[in-house]
Amino acid sequence: MRYQQGLRAFFRSSALLDANLRVLDAGCGTGVVTLALRDALAARGLAATTLHAFDLTPAMLDHFRSTLQARGVAEVELAEANVLHLDALPASWTAYDLIVSASMLEYVPRDRFVDAIRGLRERLREGGTFVLFMTRRNPLMRLLIGRWWQSNLYTAPELVDTFQRAGFSRVAFRSFPLAGRHLSLWGYIVEAAR
Repeated sequence: MRYQQGLRAFFRSSALLDANLRVLDAGCGTGVVTLALRDALAARGLAATTLHAFDLTPAMLDHFRSTLQARGVAEVELAEANVLHLDALPASWTAYDLIVSASMLEYVPRDRFVDAIRGLRERLREGGTFVLFMTRRNPLMRLLIGRWWQSNLYTAPELVDTFQRAGFSRVAFRSFPLAGRHLSLWGYIVEAAR
C-alpha cells in the first residue's frame, strides 16, 4: 500500500516538524513511522534532538534495530514497553514535543483505550502534539483489518470523544497529501494538542 511513502509525504508537508524536536514513537513496530519522520526531517535539513521509540514485541524491536544498523542510524533509542504500562520506560522519556503512533492503538482493549491515550498525553510537554495514524471504521476496513487482524476500529466522533476524555485540548483530523492520498481510505490522521 506504499504505507511508508504516504507517512513520509505527510511528515514532509507537516507544519509540526522543526529542529531539535523531542519525539516518541509509541508502538514503533519495525520503525516505519520513525524512519518516515526522520527522512522528512532530513529532507528539510533538520534533525531531531531526541528520537525514542517503544514497542511491546521484542521481534519487532529486533527488526527495527537491524534496519537502523543497516542504514547507519545511531540516534534512535529503543525500549520494550506496553502502552498501558508506560512506567517501564526510562524516567527521562518525558516532555516530548511530538508523539506519533501508527497502527498500534487499534489493539488496545476498548475499555482501556482512553487510558492508553491519557498515558501518552502525560508524556507530552505542555503544548506538545500527538499524531495518531489509525485504521478507519468503514465496511472495507472492518472486513480487512477488524476481522482479519482482530482489531478495534473507531469512528471519527468516537476518536474525538476519546481524546477529549483523555484531556486533550484540541483535536483535529488531517488529510494525507496527494502522494499518500490512497491511504485516506485506510485511515485517519488525528492531531491532538496537549
